[in-house]
Amino acid sequence: MKIHLHVDAQVATATLDDTAAARDFAALLLLPLTLTLTDYGVIERIADLPRKLSVTGAPAAHAPQAGELTYYAPWGNLAIFLDSNVRAQGLVRLGRVDTGLATLKRPGPFRVRIERAPD
Repeated sequence: MKIHLHVDAQVATATLDDTAAARDFAALLLLPLTLTLTDYGVIERIADLPRKLSVTGAPAAHAPQAGELTYYAPWGNLAIFLDSNVRAQGLVRLGRVDTGLATLKRPGPFRVRIERAPD
């Protein structure tokens, strides 16, 4: 599934994986979802999600790469990585930013509206 991440007048695009966690995240997008992204550890932008996601079948840990959308299960938050990082327990890949990663690199906090891309 393709999604759009709107920050002010700019739009980043991303593709969600075909996993239980990514499908559960997509279910949150039946209506656009507005979140506040904050800086975390310089290399990621994070935001609390309205509910926990299913991690059924997900590996116990993941080593994120720049541009990945992930879910950190212990905290229940979305994490968008701006740079690669070490393997972390409880981190689940949701998908990847296709275009506009620079839009998400601005210092936080800032608002982002996430929605399904039109078919």
